[in-house]
Amino acid sequence: MKGHHDLVIVGGGAAAFSAAIRADRNGAKALMIDGGTMGGTCVNVGCVPSKRLLAVGDQFFRVANHPLPGLRLEDGWSAEFRAVIRSKDRLVAALRKAKYEDVLASLESVTYVRGFGAFVSPHEVRVGKERYEGDKFVIATGSSPVVPPVPGIEDAGYLTNVEALSLKDRPDSMIVLGGRALGLEFAQMYQHLGTQVTVLQRSPRILPEEEPEISQYLNQYLKEEGVQIHTGAEVLSASRRKASKVLVARVGGRKRTFEADALLLATGRSPNTAGLNLSVAGVELKDDAGVKVDAGMHSTAPHIFAAGDVIGKPMLETAAAKEGYIAAENALANRGLEMDYRAVPHAVFTNPAVASVGQTDAAANADGKIRCACNTVLMTQVPKAIIVEDTRGLVKVVAEADSHKILGVHILASLAPDMIHEGVLAVKHGLTLEDLIDTVHVFPTHSEAIKLAALSFFEDVDKLSCCAL
Repeated sequence: MKGHHDLVIVGGGAAAFSAAIRADRNGAKALMIDGGTMGGTCVNVGCVPSKRLLAVGDQFFRVANHPLPGLRLEDGWSAEFRAVIRSKDRLVAALRKAKYEDVLASLESVTYVRGFGAFVSPHEVRVGKERYEGDKFVIATGSSPVVPPVPGIEDAGYLTNVEALSLKDRPDSMIVLGGRALGLEFAQMYQHLGTQVTVLQRSPRILPEEEPEISQYLNQYLKEEGVQIHTGAEVLSASRRKASKVLVARVGGRKRTFEADALLLATGRSPNTAGLNLSVAGVELKDDAGVKVDAGMHSTAPHIFAAGDVIGKPMLETAAAKEGYIAAENALANRGLEMDYRAVPHAVFTNPAVASVGQTDAAANADGKIRCACNTVLMTQVPKAIIVEDTRGLVKVVAEADSHKILGVHILASLAPDMIHEGVLAVKHGLTLEDLIDTVHVFPTHSEAIKLAALSFFEDVDKLSCCAL
């Protein structure tokens, strides 16, 4: 036995680090057990590297194809793929050190053990030949890509987000299986860098959980950039033809064959609970293999908490960090904190990007208990978008018809992920349309679109001067 700990954290990503920081702040003797790459998915093979490559690809594509009037490229414009990847790798290494390795070293009461942990009793975890005992536990082991049960897919060979972020050479063509956030980000990233991308999405539209208008417009914009998108696609088989990947799918009632140099799977992620031996500790799982927790991150074992991707959707880095905070505070200080998912925003970092918070139009009207009103303002109506000549997108606000309380904000725009936080505060604190209208915004900004969307419930915004209330 390697000593007794107040808190044992199993995992090393966003949720685990959030829990470790809270343990240190509470003066608890804590242990972090991590068998993956320190920092988890986000900094290593998720948010950080993908957004870097998206930014590089977008800058390359915009300058090469849509320079503002008066700008001219005299000597052409090119992208050296290997140099782009090396730059991304340096960024990831730097952030992993600064935000994880150095942070861990600064936590005086937290000990780090390298290896995969598994429960051997309700209060003991084994790592290799060693056992570690704890009063309380936080499970934060993250998630892994799902491989769909397509006949022949293993023989055909495929990429997940992990491999797709570290290719040595850019493929000339790529099939992306999946048309949600991950699939669309990688599709546009590689299309911008010169790969011909085809997206196959099973549902009738891309981003099926978003507002239909957002799916429709983003579909149009991606196609205009050259991405081939096929929705309602049922993949029947996969195979290899020399160096190519071949997929047979039923699209629009007929079989079609798709062939490309690379195949990227973007069909979801599954919680990493296999191998933890959770049943020994009395921890139950949900149907999706995620740890079953309540709003306070308590599992079905009273001394064990869970946070992050391991509990299932929403699999968001920011949600994971908040969940880890709540889990540790409740475990160590019994604070009774609860996670409020109602005001957790999410984003898709295409360009234009998608960002949403709160209820959609359909969700708000689903049970018939609330009478809702929705209004949409196009970015063509926003002065800043006109100034910078990027009027793609829209802002849609969902509000209660009687009280004008804001229930949801949904944005498609180049700066949507930065714009959404006004909507987050509105949903979190129950603000009204009038509250947004009464708030003075900077002019000209993209964020002013949210105020215009609120104004549109009462005025024809096309008949107002730039800064009019």
